[in-house]
Amino acid sequence: MSRSDSVRVLVAGLGTMGLGHALAYHENPGFEIVCLLDRSDVVLPPVLSHYPLRRAFAAALDELRPELVSINTYSDSHADYAVMAIEAGAHVFVEKPLATTLADAERVVAAARANDRKLVVGYILRHHPSWMRLIAEARALGGPYVFRMNLNQQSSGPSWATHKQLMKTTAPIVDCGVHYLDAMCQITDARPVEVRGMGLRLSDEIAPDMYNYGHLQVLFDDGSVGWYEAGWGPMMSETAFFVKDVISPNGSVSIVMDNDARSDDVDTHTRTGVIRLHRAETDAEGRFVRADELLSMQGEPDHQGLCDLEQAFVLSAIRQDIDLARHMDDAVTSLRICLAADESVRSQKAVRL
Repeated sequence: MSRSDSVRVLVAGLGTMGLGHALAYHENPGFEIVCLLDRSDVVLPPVLSHYPLRRAFAAALDELRPELVSINTYSDSHADYAVMAIEAGAHVFVEKPLATTLADAERVVAAARANDRKLVVGYILRHHPSWMRLIAEARALGGPYVFRMNLNQQSSGPSWATHKQLMKTTAPIVDCGVHYLDAMCQITDARPVEVRGMGLRLSDEIAPDMYNYGHLQVLFDDGSVGWYEAGWGPMMSETAFFVKDVISPNGSVSIVMDNDARSDDVDTHTRTGVIRLHRAETDAEGRFVRADELLSMQGEPDHQGLCDLEQAFVLSAIRQDIDLARHMDDAVTSLRICLAADESVRSQKAVRL
């Protein structure tokens, strides 16, 4: 049924994130899905099975003229699809990373500005109540900061196949790293000045010039330092695969994971469970003044709930004409750091930003 006052949306790419966003559009009365698009045969949930399914992006864009294009394809197509959609008059939601090169990311942002179109990049953690709390508590502690973050994924079968496909263009420290470098930048408000990266190819199933384990270190101009680690594949360890820890002179704030959490569960990638807040203040005898606080995040949204929140923000950005200049700049900044880390892995030299 057509919704006369809704935003007409074309959804391109129907993997995990694309399906999550398609379900969000389906459930939100502010959207009307005009087409679902994927280059492969996909099994759709029953609630989405009645929507038109296409394969050719340009043809669907030209014929349907949607008001919003949701791009959830592999990252090497993000920039071209986004610019094509913007120049056709559509607003764009694009999954992270915005592009596979800095030049392409800047090209997309320039197109959005030149055509006065909204561009929202899929930084789903920005819509997560628990991550918003983590960032607020860390900022309240005051810097400079030490950031310790990782997301390793022990993947096999279809999930390993997806990771291998992603690694044809994008290293793990770039693909997922942009989320956590974005969080670091939100906490410090400082300028990143140097990045160092290292990586290792742990499988003969990926290209000789690609690595499925990577580690980066970033230095900020306020003295803050951080590391991020990401590895994909059947060889990855489930031990300490999810570390989210921020330390300052005044204490620390950390996500404490459930003991039964597994790295191949997509909800694990966003679930917080408990935030531990530690303050460094001691009394005259050197004992801590306050016990650690355990902030329960019970009731936080699951992965689909986060997709719903993210797309509700997209709708608000369009209807309320929200200024997304900082959002776009931040997306480019976090990508710049991760791409510099990838350059450092390959050159074996630190990269100044």
